[in-house]
Amino acid sequence: MQLILQALKINLVLMVLTGILFPALVTLGGKLLFPTQAAGSLYYDSSGQVRGSMIIGQSFSSPKYFQGRPSSAGSGYDAANSSGSNLGPTSSKLIEGIGDDPVTTEVDESFQGLKQLSKSYRELNLVTEDVKLPADAITRSASGLDPHISPANAYLQAVRVAKERNISIEKIQAVIENNIESRFIGIFGEPRVNVLRLNLALEN
Repeated sequence: MQLILQALKINLVLMVLTGILFPALVTLGGKLLFPTQAAGSLYYDSSGQVRGSMIIGQSFSSPKYFQGRPSSAGSGYDAANSSGSNLGPTSSKLIEGIGDDPVTTEVDESFQGLKQLSKSYRELNLVTEDVKLPADAITRSASGLDPHISPANAYLQAVRVAKERNISIEKIQAVIENNIESRFIGIFGEPRVNVLRLNLALEN
């Protein structure tokens, strides 16, 4: 009985320390040191309405907005179902959009392969076949929630955005250039453009 009581006391102390005090300390510290990030890096417009998160991608259906990279997270950018396609480079489903079962050659309507994504991207953005597409224009990120696209992807979309908004291509390109984020501390990652921030800059 004495050993049981000691074990119960140790469990109770550890439960309070690791289940209550430590999470509370981390949460409080996060809110004090990084208030915006701890709240989800939400972006508010001038009226105080949330327009999205700077760290989670979202869909933009109107052609007058820049589009993010394709997503496999749920029905698209579902933060509760973050995932990539998990398909290898030789997968017929990844490339052609057809089932990987060698007996089945039917197209999976719920999943667009690289060829379909490439065709849709070129048609939407008036890009000819001789132009090489950036990888992020037709591939899905590992999380499915990537909020960024490459500058090359953004510049290819500029023609369509300029046409839809009846604005000169030079003005659209200037907005892109002003919103290019450089490598982290000049070393890590690649130059990128946050799609939400870019589209909000267009609105302004």
